[in-house]
Amino acid sequence: AGWFRRLLHKPKPSSAESTRSSSSSPSSSSSWSPASLPRSIRPSPVPDISAAGSARWAKSYDVCICHSAGDLELVSELVSYLEGQPESFRCFLQPRDAAPGSAVVTELCDAVQNSHTWVMLITPGFLGDPWCRYQMHQALVEAPAADGRAIPVLKDVDRRDYPKELRNLYYIYMALKESGFQRIRDTVLRYLQELCRSSVSGTE
Repeated sequence: AGWFRRLLHKPKPSSAESTRSSSSSPSSSSSWSPASLPRSIRPSPVPDISAAGSARWAKSYDVCICHSAGDLELVSELVSYLEGQPESFRCFLQPRDAAPGSAVVTELCDAVQNSHTWVMLITPGFLGDPWCRYQMHQALVEAPAADGRAIPVLKDVDRRDYPKELRNLYYIYMALKESGFQRIRDTVLRYLQELCRSSVSGTE
């Protein structure tokens, strides 16, 4: 009788212990570690766009700002913002950087060709300025698929007036200046990082 009572009162293994013993089995399919993750889903390192030899230095400018004369004050603030960032973005601003005496067409084409990205500030003034539209068309000729190089920015323009030539591109809507500047900066930085990452992988 004594051995029968001891058998009835023998403590059962807790659920935590049984779970622990089953999960520690080498054949358990639920065990994994970060090291076992496929290589393809591990985050790739962020390239240093300022490093010597970076693909960033293959062109004279990081950003070409295309704008109407009436938006020069806003654009000057944008350029000061971008050039004051830790990355020290190099901006082409036509009134400041165009060579005196050069033909307007030559300067606009050179600015597009020698810049990694093009910010097009689309305002009522932009839509009515033939030189702005000319520069926009030059940018699209330079990179028909865009691939992030052309960055349309809408300000004080209804969405229905968005240029039909750019309808295949997402745009930034600048409702507030500060947030608009930040999004432009982030977009330019993302393109330059991808450019540098692609150039490094292409040489490996």
